[in-house]
Amino acid sequence: MRIDLHAHSTASDGTDTPAELVRNAATAGLDVVALTDHDTVGGYAEAIAALPPGLTLVTGAELSCRLDGIGLHMLAYLFDPEEPELARERELVRDDRTPRAQSMVGKLQALGVDVTWEQVARIAGNGSVGRPHIATAMVELGVVPTVSDAFTADWLADGGRAYAEKHELDPFDAIRLVKAAGGVTVFAHPAAVKRGECVPESAIAALAAAGLDGIEVDHMDHDTDTRARLRGLAGDLGLLTTGSSDYHGSRKTCRLGEYTTDPEIYGEITRRATGAFPVPGAGGDARA
Repeated sequence: MRIDLHAHSTASDGTDTPAELVRNAATAGLDVVALTDHDTVGGYAEAIAALPPGLTLVTGAELSCRLDGIGLHMLAYLFDPEEPELARERELVRDDRTPRAQSMVGKLQALGVDVTWEQVARIAGNGSVGRPHIATAMVELGVVPTVSDAFTADWLADGGRAYAEKHELDPFDAIRLVKAAGGVTVFAHPAAVKRGECVPESAIAALAAAGLDGIEVDHMDHDTDTRARLRGLAGDLGLLTTGSSDYHGSRKTCRLGEYTTDPEIYGEITRRATGAFPVPGAGGDARA
């Protein structure tokens, strides 16, 4: 089985619609793909309706969190999307995205970048607006060559010149809320230093003690040594280890299935989840 547990659609900051995402996942030879848009479950219905035969969909979300001033992302899998407390927190984060993005546009304009809110809104479409949409606008203007190049201290990285804060969950609260909704939590790209400051390993240990299920180890933003270090840390803490593409369509260079999750790990994730179940396409097998 080929299993990719981290992908985004136009419901947040990807460029594939949810339907295109699942079709492209099948074309890429995946058996399982997770839809993990930022702080939203808005792509679920379309992805499920378009699910090709032989492909299983894991419903999820990537939750925006902050700990001691450091931003981090928490992947939540197979939770009940209608559980009210978690739904309310996701809504608070989404509601804060637009004024936050408008603030960053204003900061960029003050730095001499001719970006406009109308341009960013066009790029975001109906998606949950975020920094990748602003970065795409900067690419269109020739300010930076790629979306990734906008995520530096000069521009949009945490603490960068054009950065603005938004409402974000405490990760301990995120774990509690996801667990209460029957879901499973995995710390996304925990050592992606190219994106900015990362929380220390002591914080990962504290999150593990609070019920964190796993960490994303095999990811394009982790080099070989980092992956080995994280795998050892996960072993010490009793955490599951996942691998994922963090696919965003044409917005980033990563490809669906670029990194994958071991079928036994996927099976354990599905066994721990009680809020929702994987959705098999016709002829698919939801559980490992």
